[in-house]
Amino acid sequence: MEKLETLRQEGIAKIEACTSTKELQDVRVLYLGKKGPIQEVMKMMKDLSPEEKPKFGQQVNEIKQLLASKIEEKKVILEEKEVNEKLINEKIDITLSGLKPNLGNLHPLIMVQQELEDLFIGLGYEIAEGPEVELDLYNFERANIPKGHPARDMQDTFYIDADRLLRTHTTAVQMRVLEEKAPSLPIKVVCPGKVYRRDDDDATHSHQFTQLEGLVVGEKIRLSDLKGTLELVAKKMFGDDKKIRFRPSYFQFTEPSVEVDVSCHICGGKGCPTCKGTGWIEILGAGMVHPNVLSMAGYDPKTASGFAFGIGMERVALLKYGIDDIRHLYANDVRFLKTFSRFE
Repeated sequence: MEKLETLRQEGIAKIEACTSTKELQDVRVLYLGKKGPIQEVMKMMKDLSPEEKPKFGQQVNEIKQLLASKIEEKKVILEEKEVNEKLINEKIDITLSGLKPNLGNLHPLIMVQQELEDLFIGLGYEIAEGPEVELDLYNFERANIPKGHPARDMQDTFYIDADRLLRTHTTAVQMRVLEEKAPSLPIKVVCPGKVYRRDDDDATHSHQFTQLEGLVVGEKIRLSDLKGTLELVAKKMFGDDKKIRFRPSYFQFTEPSVEVDVSCHICGGKGCPTCKGTGWIEILGAGMVHPNVLSMAGYDPKTASGFAFGIGMERVALLKYGIDDIRHLYANDVRFLKTFSRFE
């Protein structure tokens, strides 16, 4: 019994001496654990008489309960103390200047795409998307470019197998939209996305680039509707003083076909090195949807007509922001990209 009293006094003293919850936990393990001094004393019970064992066991349990109670009381005090110390040591001086977060900004191509999409949505167009790994059927055949046609060589295509390829234009999305909606009218969609062609990268060319193609099909759609639409786009993207002109051209999926130029943003149409003295800069190709394209999609060319256009978003970004090399758009140079934060 004297041994138990000694353990009680030592235990209380050690609990009171603890200055942290870690020290208190060590004391808990020492006195209430399976290998502590109290358990060692318990081994003496076998040497006691039957009359002494109950009293001895009761005394051991009382000491355990007492120490456990003292430990819980001390724990509350120490936890409160540690919280207060943490609040003092880790407090924030709100009068100091904060750290400015290193935020990114939109890529110029994304800004051009969003601006164009917002413009066409305001005109009643829908946004349509399709796979970048495309079927030959939609990329070429439905676009009036059958197998063996010379125009396929002009595309310099990345083929995956005989029937699949990396799309060379988002015209493939237009072909899917025509097939899906036939024979309902009208159709007004723009198709933004990345396209791929086997080309040598230089200041004005890339083997991958982004397009935004538009398609309108309805009744009595005329070339004048196309011109009015593109004039609005040119003025919204490059300024109200811009003019556009149509030049005859040839595309397999439109007839007639035109190249569209916008008056030079550098010289205002007077002629300069940027526009090679012509006063005009080419921005896109367009034309009236070819009757064969309409027929293959399930429309009657005698009652349905439409126009289509394709805008190279890199070309728009170069003209709009005065960028002199298309490769800047893909080099991931943070210094270059940061200059566009002012346009957001």
